[in-house]
Amino acid sequence: MTEIVYKKKANGMQMLLCILLGYGLAVAAIVYGAQNSGVLSAVLLVAGLLWSVAGLVLLAGFKILEPQQALVLTLFGRYVGTLRQPGFYHVNPFCVTVNPAAATKLSQSGDVSGDKSELIHSLQAMGRGTGVSAPSKKISLKVMTLNNNRQKINDCLGNPVEIAIAVMWRVTDTARAVFHVDNYKEYLSLQCDSSLRNIVRLYPYDVAPNVDTTGDGVADEGSLRGSSEVVAQRIKEEIQAKVADAGLEIIEARITYLAYAPEIAAVMLQRQQASAIIDARKMIVDGAVGMVEMALERLSENSVVTLDEERKAAMVSNLLVVLCGNHDAQPIVNSGSLY
Repeated sequence: MTEIVYKKKANGMQMLLCILLGYGLAVAAIVYGAQNSGVLSAVLLVAGLLWSVAGLVLLAGFKILEPQQALVLTLFGRYVGTLRQPGFYHVNPFCVTVNPAAATKLSQSGDVSGDKSELIHSLQAMGRGTGVSAPSKKISLKVMTLNNNRQKINDCLGNPVEIAIAVMWRVTDTARAVFHVDNYKEYLSLQCDSSLRNIVRLYPYDVAPNVDTTGDGVADEGSLRGSSEVVAQRIKEEIQAKVADAGLEIIEARITYLAYAPEIAAVMLQRQQASAIIDARKMIVDGAVGMVEMALERLSENSVVTLDEERKAAMVSNLLVVLCGNHDAQPIVNSGSLY
């Protein structure tokens, strides 16, 4: 089913004036008919009473739309169109507005709350003796942000990670959103969960050897931590493919939280610390070896001192201890012979 935009102009004010004028004439007719006798008086009295009842029915046809809102209208079970333009409308009073997700509240921005400006809802609330109106049937066309709860998912290496995403979305086809799925908000939330699981399972948390994340059969360096933009784009495309039939557009998806699950977080932290220590030590040793080589070359070039192999080995050992040690070296001055 494709959306049909209701082409009717915002004629609410004209209809309101007509109804008020009709009530004025009805009151005059009732008063005249009650005070006089005859066929004409009886006809006017009956017409005034009938208009009083008909006017109440016509009041149900008033609809108020704000910018970036829409109303899906059905008449006796048949979809007749969608109001999209802001304004004060009067439609067939027997038209029913449909929005199965009206009362659904998710962890997201932009949910449309109860609309107290709609006349029929106000009349219903007054009739019940309460100040609370029914949930609005309006559909928001604004860009909304869905913040799904954190999920615990195993990455491609089997490590449990916790991840959460924020999805920016909006309704583009109100007819599909209302009639193609039971509740488009819940449908979107479930599709976000399943798509997130499908994509996260393809990536390791950190770069790992011999892992193919693109499906081309070649190992790459993709990871959840290092390739967050790529992962978010794949999640967006996965969600869009699933919700397109529901008339929804996914504008953007972003990873808002990413961490190892608590049961392995401490172990993984120790692993990362060990890896960092090894990398630092490797850098220190490489620098120390380079400095020793440079010192020996400079001594040989300038003929400052001639060292045999044993003395060179001792010098290399001493320099490496000084350069690679964790504490400052305590110098010892040799006041005797070198040999």
